[in-house]
Amino acid sequence: MTEHDDLQREFDYQWANSTELKEPSARARMLAARWKDNPPAPVPFRADPDPTGPRRSSWISTAVVLGCVAALILLIGYAQTRAMY
Repeated sequence: MTEHDDLQREFDYQWANSTELKEPSARARMLAARWKDNPPAPVPFRADPDPTGPRRSSWISTAVVLGCVAALILLIGYAQTRAMY
């Protein structure tokens, strides 16, 4: 036999995937045994809607940013006019 035939026989994925019964993983077996006597508590689909508190309006943060930019422009313009004299 050639080396190719040995590798094909050793790693026959089509045969392995065509099996009718697939054994669950060790973790799945462990959890099934644990939950048989003590099932887990129900968990809501979504978490708390707002764990950090209410959000501010985007208009407030936009106004703050634009106000800071306007103040910076005025400050730079004032500094340049004072430097000229």
